[in-house]
Amino acid sequence: MLATITRPTEGKITWRGVDIATRPDPLRDVLGYLPQDFGVYPNLSAVEFLEYMAAIKGLPAKTAAQRIDELLQVVNLVDAARRPLGSYSGGMKQRVGIAQALLNDPQLLIVDEPTAGLDPEERVRFRSLLADLAGNRIILLSTHIVSDVEATAAEIVLINRGSLLVRGTPEALLASLDGKVWNWLAPSDSLPRSSSHTW
Repeated sequence: MLATITRPTEGKITWRGVDIATRPDPLRDVLGYLPQDFGVYPNLSAVEFLEYMAAIKGLPAKTAAQRIDELLQVVNLVDAARRPLGSYSGGMKQRVGIAQALLNDPQLLIVDEPTAGLDPEERVRFRSLLADLAGNRIILLSTHIVSDVEATAAEIVLINRGSLLVRGTPEALLASLDGKVWNWLAPSDSLPRSSSHTW
């Protein structure tokens, strides 16, 4: 809904006082979006793909060329910029995805499960990139991977069925769980018995 792809079934979402369901363009102009299932054209190079995405977003060619050069450095893909995207690893494709989301220098960046399917090294690299980008923009990170949240989030919001449950810094939320979460180390031969234990 925030990416203006789906309309709310009830309630409304505003960006700077404007209802995005009736007037989505003010938000779209400053929005960057990396969906969970981000597709690329495998025969295009990163440069060609980003030129295509820049044209779709309405960026002038000269501005787009300069921005693409900057972003390829930001996502560390300068050396692979002319290779076909079909030869890229999953992590490299995700970095192309974040580059396309940043083409218009968005004020709001939405990333949906950005590290799902990445190997541990690529996951750490991607989390670092998101943390670096957070300085001058709002980043909404949707993920079920707790370590991604701990490593990148300045604030955590837990929502259940549209209702806000809790909001705070990772440190504050962890402190609120003190004495409510336990670790239990069990030898591997006792796991079948342990897993059937009722709490």
